Amino acid sequence: MLTRSDDLDILLSVVDCGSFSAAAEALNIQVAKASRSVSRIESQLGVSLFNRTTRRIEVTEEGKQFIKAVRDGLYIIKQAEEALLLQKDVPKGRLRVDAASPFVLHQLVPLVKSFNQAYPHIELELSSNEGIVDLLEKRTDVAIRIGQLRDSTLHATSLGKSALYIVASAQYLAQHGKPQTVADLAQHQLVGFVAPKVLNEWPLANFAPIQPHIAVSSGETIRQLVLQGNGIGCLSGFMVKKDIVSGALVPLFEDEKLTNTGREQISAVYYKSSVLSKRISAFVDFIQTRLTL
Repeated sequence: MLTRSDDLDILLSVVDCGSFSAAAEALNIQVAKASRSVSRIESQLGVSLFNRTTRRIEVTEEGKQFIKAVRDGLYIIKQAEEALLLQKDVPKGRLRVDAASPFVLHQLVPLVKSFNQAYPHIELELSSNEGIVDLLEKRTDVAIRIGQLRDSTLHATSLGKSALYIVASAQYLAQHGKPQTVADLAQHQLVGFVAPKVLNEWPLANFAPIQPHIAVSSGETIRQLVLQGNGIGCLSGFMVKKDIVSGALVPLFEDEKLTNTGREQISAVYYKSSVLSKRISAFVDFIQTRLTL
């Protein structure tokens, strides 16, 4: 007896979400239905896919092997379906896009309405992750990545470069004084990232990675903290250019600032063998000329 594909989709959601309740919420179904789907698969296979406790689930070794095979298999089926859609002139279907939350908020959200008007048959799904995601594991079609790329299995399309800016609010500078030299930064409140540590390497010559007085996981959180006068931060232009133009943030060390550090590069990445190329091309081509990096 073959396992139904919708049961397999629910199984992957349980794995990705970490619990039956979270998967049910994500899929807008009842928890009982999610549980029945997994139980039905386990019954058909005669193995347990999860070790269940009152607080969490843990995938068994047999489950890990099966889930990987299911993920790969569903991806192949999806490719076959998309190959048929590509025979038609109009791009259509779901397109899952992932990017860091600041990029989603400052660059993609303003373009969604016009993109939907231009491509009404594409169902756009946006997700935000501060780290690099596995496209296949997260069922992501295209990801926007900031900085140098190292994964040779992915196809990359350059979206341009976004300069880094060392910024503080006028309020902070009025209270603490404007640093006149790079060495003066040691006397100031610095706002940076928890991880990865490379993001705390500011584009200044012979300047060691900062030890943040306030460390956070999101660039947008840094932006908000700096806007509120909590210290000095280093952020990409795609999220602070408007603040600089409005005077809300003041750029520092523009003459000393290094360029072409690798962190300025913005790319759209997806699998080279992807048959989603028509939808991805439509999306990438659309945003490429409209981004304000």
